[in-house]
Amino acid sequence: MRCVIARYPFDLTKSGVLASMKGVTPELVTGESVTIGRRRYPVKQVGQVITRQDRRDFTSGEVVRALDRLGFTCHDHLRATPARVPTPLQTASALLGASSLEV
Repeated sequence: MRCVIARYPFDLTKSGVLASMKGVTPELVTGESVTIGRRRYPVKQVGQVITRQDRRDFTSGEVVRALDRLGFTCHDHLRATPARVPTPLQTASALLGASSLEV
């Protein structure tokens, strides 16, 4: 499939991407990612490997569109939900055995 990444045309195939990523260790995923085989790679890492361009030269959206059209599963950025930290009053209440604050 022909696609344009960073203003350069590329002829990508699913088997070609699989072959390029074979033996590549996934980096820590901090943004958008793609599942290739049984591994989950950052989109920018995959783009760098398949295009041989610097990661600053293309956007993750360009790579996501190309990989999605090839049939790979792309994942949005996972935002961590903030942990719910109990207040000191709730902690003391729980330690004393009260299920809720009774006034």
